[in-house]
Amino acid sequence: MIKIGISGFCGRMGSRIFELAKKDTDLKVVFGLEVKNHKDIGNAKDKVIITDNPEEIKNCDCLVEFSTPQATIEHLDYLVKFKKCAVIGTTGLNQSEIEKIKLASKTIPILFSPNTSIGVNLLFKLVDISSSILKDYKVYIKEAHHIHKKDAPSGTAKKILEIIKEKGFNIDIKDIEAKREGEIVGDHKIIFESEFDKLEIFHSAKTRDIFAKGALLAVKWIVNKKPKLYSMEEVLGLV
Repeated sequence: MIKIGISGFCGRMGSRIFELAKKDTDLKVVFGLEVKNHKDIGNAKDKVIITDNPEEIKNCDCLVEFSTPQATIEHLDYLVKFKKCAVIGTTGLNQSEIEKIKLASKTIPILFSPNTSIGVNLLFKLVDISSSILKDYKVYIKEAHHIHKKDAPSGTAKKILEIIKEKGFNIDIKDIEAKREGEIVGDHKIIFESEFDKLEIFHSAKTRDIFAKGALLAVKWIVNKKPKLYSMEEVLGLV
C-alpha cells in the first residue's frame, strides 16, 4: 500500500484527492498538510490528522502537492531531506520557483504538471501534433475558469503556449484570452485558422475529479522511479 500526504488538504483539489484516495485500496492518506493558522489545524477528517508541520512528510511515500507556490517550494526541502517523491500540480509558480523544482528532481523523483487531467494531457499531445503540421495557420488560445482561481492565464494555457511557441509560432502570453466567470471548472480551446479552414481543439472539465484521478494515477506510477522531473505525458505513455 502506498502512503500519501496531501498538501492543500482542505482546498478544493485536496478534498477531492482525499475522497478518491479513500476508495482506492492501493492508497492510504496518512496526513493532510495546511498553512499555519488554518482553522482546521489539529482536527481530523476520517481519522486523518490535519497538520501544519512539514516534518510529517517523512511518514509518506509520496506527497501530493496542490497548494500555493510558497508552500510548494517550502516543502521541497523536506522532500529532499526525507528522500520522498512528489506529484506537484500547484499553479502560479514563477520561473525561479520552477527552477527549484527542477533542481530538487535531481535528488528525488518529481512529477510536475500544471494539469493532471488525462484528457488535458491528451490535448497537449494533439496541440503538439497540430502545431507541427499547421505552420502557416494563425493560432489562438482561450481559457475560462471559476472566479476563485488566482492565476491568469492558467498553468494549462501557459503549457499550451509553450508547446506552440516551440514550433515557431509568434504568440505571447499576452495573446491568451483568459476569463474568470462563475464556477467554471476549466475550459481550454486552441484554434488553428487559415484562409481556407479552421481547426478547434477543445477540452471542458466537468468536475475537479478529473484532476484528482490523474494525480492519483501519477502517484502509483512515480513511486520507486529514479530521481528525475517527470510529466503526465510519460505517465500516460504519450512520449
